[in-house]
Amino acid sequence: MNRIDDANRRSIASWRKAMYDFEVEGARAASKKMMASDAIVHICHPIGDLRGPDAFFEACHAPLARAWPDLERRDHIVIAGSSAHGDHWVGCAGYYSGLFLEPWLDIPPTGHLAHMRYHEFFRLIEGEVVEIQAVWDIPEVMMQARAWPMAPSLGLEWHVPGPATQDGIEDGQRDETRSKASLDIVMEMLACMNRHPSQGGAEVMEMERFWHPKMNWYGPSGIGSARGIEGFRNWHQIPFLKAMPDRETFLEQITCHFFADGDYVGVTGWPNMVQTLNHDGWMGIAPVGKRITLRSLDFWRIEAGLIRENWVLVDLLDVYRQIGVDVFARMREFNKARRTGSIALQGAPLQGANR
Repeated sequence: MNRIDDANRRSIASWRKAMYDFEVEGARAASKKMMASDAIVHICHPIGDLRGPDAFFEACHAPLARAWPDLERRDHIVIAGSSAHGDHWVGCAGYYSGLFLEPWLDIPPTGHLAHMRYHEFFRLIEGEVVEIQAVWDIPEVMMQARAWPMAPSLGLEWHVPGPATQDGIEDGQRDETRSKASLDIVMEMLACMNRHPSQGGAEVMEMERFWHPKMNWYGPSGIGSARGIEGFRNWHQIPFLKAMPDRETFLEQITCHFFADGDYVGVTGWPNMVQTLNHDGWMGIAPVGKRITLRSLDFWRIEAGLIRENWVLVDLLDVYRQIGVDVFARMREFNKARRTGSIALQGAPLQGANR
């Protein structure tokens, strides 16, 4: 049993509840209570780096609540653990939802229920959050608004589910033996996977050793989801590695924080991949011959010794930014001929209720 990790899960519980029962002042107060006054916040493009709970709330949740006045946050994975670096983390996966009634980040409102996946990781010291690393799936919101201006996904775009076992919120005492076994599976899997392509073909990854035959890989919007090993390879891995075959070349430039809790494993890093975009085939991006960083925040679920589900969010908007493509500028051009103002629905939550 690791009492620090159990305590850290409890330390963010009040904030999680306040974000589910969202009301502006209550959520703002909960952020201040949870975070150190000088906490560092790394969040996906275009929001960027922030410092302290006030900046975190005003840049992230306040604008979203103005656009989605009945905002709520729903977790389906909450895990805690320590990384090999000795840091203590809590990782959360789920989605924000609400009626989309006002523009947000220039994304036009739909008048319908909207949802946006998140992976949010919190580093704690003595029960206080001192760092946040988070990716929100903003392209998912663009797609719901029919405003995604980039190439279509190869994988399936849908409302990604939580764990099939519905046990992703770990709130009991930590099981160290089970947690270590889960982490060992993921780390060995990654070691084998990284042999390809530098050490041979697909066979060197030994994927059947680690992945369940009915595995689901839930990628970010812009890439999409895939079923089974062949689905994963065809709809994500093959185009990804054809475009950037030099993975594992720049390990000294990255830091990855892996930790496990029961049957779940999480990883965060800002960034945690560095690769060179030398070839065509990934997301319709031209081979720019440029080294880029990627922020990939992931969760895996182990079942009977195999990986059954893998949730992946990548800050794709930042990838486009690094190669000189302003997705938001393109989206504004894309939407010039449509109405993009506020929407008033009879009987809907009052616009501005969460201001």
